[in-house]
Amino acid sequence: MKHIHWTAVLVLAACANLLVACAGAPDGREGGFVESWSVRNQAALVEADLVPKPADYEIRYFQWFDRDRQREVLAKLYLPPAAVRYGPLPMVAFSHGMGGSREGYSYLGANWAARGYASLHVQHAGSDSRLWSGNPLDMVSRLQSAASEAEAVNRVRDLRFALDEVLADPQLAGAIDAGRILAAGHSYGANTALLAAGAVFARPQGMQSYRDSRIVGAVIISAPPFHGEPDPESVVQPVGIPTLHITAKGDEIRIPGYRSGYEDRLRVFAATGSARKALVAFRDGSHSMFTDRLGTGGRDLNPLVKAATVDLTLAFFEEVLGGTSGVLAKRSARYDDLLVRFESEPRAAP
Repeated sequence: MKHIHWTAVLVLAACANLLVACAGAPDGREGGFVESWSVRNQAALVEADLVPKPADYEIRYFQWFDRDRQREVLAKLYLPPAAVRYGPLPMVAFSHGMGGSREGYSYLGANWAARGYASLHVQHAGSDSRLWSGNPLDMVSRLQSAASEAEAVNRVRDLRFALDEVLADPQLAGAIDAGRILAAGHSYGANTALLAAGAVFARPQGMQSYRDSRIVGAVIISAPPFHGEPDPESVVQPVGIPTLHITAKGDEIRIPGYRSGYEDRLRVFAATGSARKALVAFRDGSHSMFTDRLGTGGRDLNPLVKAATVDLTLAFFEEVLGGTSGVLAKRSARYDDLLVRFESEPRAAP
């Protein structure tokens, strides 16, 4: 099976980061290490006042099966409380990083829901927390499978399938506005979001696009470049919808023989072809600071960055869905002491 080099590098980097972070071997099973680790992280977020009160949002779980691909697709949907839902909701489809699950990035999902957005967190069966289960001697083969081109494509197809299922769910009839859907993702998930937003691969059989036309804007957090492609910049140039790129000066993946850092995030931003795009870069920090973990990237900085990320993504949503401009730039002024760089680039479409 063919492997995409940029994905393989990302897998190895994610493994190194997660194994160090967990200081253990997550088993990925229900009630196992990953789930208990998520529960502990979420409890810490509550204690740090980084998530709204439970009464301010609702959660629904889904366990689907895509028969066409013979593939399980799990998801967790955050919703505003039923009592305050008066019409179809805008929705964010979120893609986790390598080795993650639908339980991750809960501070984003809960806060977005409390502010009137549905947030659908999709779990990618071939590159989720179950990577850490099984015989450790088989870890390399599992990572190779997660790094395959087929799996990279499956991730973006997971997003499409999950959107199809939610929009067709009779229990959610009329709850989601199919004309106001955004994508978001962190790390490997940011690459998935870019594919859904219109990134294109050149292959011998022609240009390969996985664009979902329902997606009208995308939040790209800590996206590595598409390493191994002859022209990585050309991969993201076709992305035409508005994008918000979020990173930090310390946003670095480092393994023996490979480093992907802050400068790479800037290159992805610069190459993305969006007519409307913005860059938010926090001072210091780390690659894992944008997950549910507290303490990474600095115990004082981490919660401030999380709160700012919620606020600035909401400003971006308002701009994209409300058709306004300048909201994000104005909101960013609140965080001058946290930001090393802010750039908003409205420009004429080609």
